[in-house]
Amino acid sequence: MAKRTFTGAAPTAAKILGILVLLFWSLGPIYWALATSLTRPDELVSKTAHFWPAHVTLEHYARLFGGSSVSQGNTVQSVWPEFSAALVNSLVTSLGATIVTVAIAAFGAYAFVRLNFPGRNMLFVLVVATMAIPAYTVMIPLYRLMIQLGLIDTYVGITLIYTSAFLPLALWLMRTVYQAMPISLEEAAWLDGAGRVYTLLRIVLPLAAPGLIAAALLTFLNAWGQFIVPLVFSPTLATKPLTVLIPEFVTRNYVDYGLMNAAGILAIIPPIVLVVFLNRYLVSGLMAGAQK
Repeated sequence: MAKRTFTGAAPTAAKILGILVLLFWSLGPIYWALATSLTRPDELVSKTAHFWPAHVTLEHYARLFGGSSVSQGNTVQSVWPEFSAALVNSLVTSLGATIVTVAIAAFGAYAFVRLNFPGRNMLFVLVVATMAIPAYTVMIPLYRLMIQLGLIDTYVGITLIYTSAFLPLALWLMRTVYQAMPISLEEAAWLDGAGRVYTLLRIVLPLAAPGLIAAALLTFLNAWGQFIVPLVFSPTLATKPLTVLIPEFVTRNYVDYGLMNAAGILAIIPPIVLVVFLNRYLVSGLMAGAQK
């Protein structure tokens, strides 16, 4: 009898195993944070480990939204004022940095592609090369500069720092998008009497929308997850984001694991929503830039 060969079985099993490992690596911490956020404080310090809380509670989320709880006979006050302020700060600085970065990248990258001026390529290389500079090497000079300008603990200061950090990546992405676009459409508009600015706003930018959305999404996600920059430049709740506030739930005598994980679960909702609804634009924008 002829022997049967299963050449595709091993690759398929390896692929499934790889996917399972990737899912566990990515979703495991999120699941554990969710389970911890739903666990009562007394069960969090028990010696027996539970993969799901024996008694589900929402008291940690209640504290975040204005309620209070009783732990070990002591009334634990709500952290809603701090949490709401940090949430607003995260939204303002992330959205502000995204708008400014994408606006500058949209016009700046077009200039690098379509305009001829001395040192164009060298200037672009120098701007993109700043991405290789470690952030901590410029932290002290940047801090002194921000003090001189009076921008410490201000929305403007944080937005400018984020913009300077994320603009090179957005410029590189938009430059590749513009390079992949045929110039014939712009030339046809110029022959009809349209100016360069009108052509950019009414023809080029609509066609480059996937690239713009991809640049905006990458900028927002990077700004939302920042920790070192706001830790140094946002010392008070005036501009302190969630990434800095959540670790402060650790006190000298007590680590509020439930509250920290509940805040963490809420903090990842905006990025998840953006990625879910704009993922196709991110992929198409990156692919548009990769076609050149």
